[in-house]
Amino acid sequence: MKIEQISIFMENKSGRMAVITDVLGSGGINIRALSLADTSDFGVLRLIVDNPTKGLEILRNNSFTVSKTGVVGVIVPDRPGGLTSILSVIDKNSINIEYMYAFSERSSANSVIIFRFDDIEAAINVLKQNSITLYSNDNAS
Repeated sequence: MKIEQISIFMENKSGRMAVITDVLGSGGINIRALSLADTSDFGVLRLIVDNPTKGLEILRNNSFTVSKTGVVGVIVPDRPGGLTSILSVIDKNSINIEYMYAFSERSSANSVIIFRFDDIEAAINVLKQNSITLYSNDNAS
């Protein structure tokens, strides 16, 4: 199943992330995972939050350039080789990974890997056919 990721285009300037996290926190939005890709001039902050619709609205209302992207969250056993078992399935089925990042759940023996695939529906089908557990935005609360 697809989950919603918020992507924020931001200037690579001191304090910008603090402003974004303050706006979201003040709006009652909990950040579950994040990834930052940057250049010398700008960055793209990718977030998994507990309420993506409200988070997107809050950011837009505060003049941030944001978009919503479909990604796939995969529950990975938090042990040596846990990620390899998932990546092997993806590789055997020739699914291309555009990017990925991870986080750990509270009180869990698992981690969650967020994947952006070039063919998200094919990836979801392959993962489900191989009994790989998917993460949902409902888990993010």
